Amino acid sequence: MGMGALGPGVGEGFVAGKACEGIARSPENASLITRTMLVGQAVSESTGIYSLVIALLLIFST
Repeated sequence: MGMGALGPGVGEGFVAGKACEGIARSPENASLITRTMLVGQAVSESTGIYSLVIALLLIFST
């Protein structure tokens, strides 16, 4: 589970940082940048959720 959560965690942090930079450079587009960031993070987080499901299946499938 830890390995499956490593990629999405790093990716989401990178996306959030770049979104903050984008909002700082162009505050009038803050709502568009935030909306795009949240969609991207939701897609990235699905990888972590799949990892959790597989880990639970491996634990309880004995």
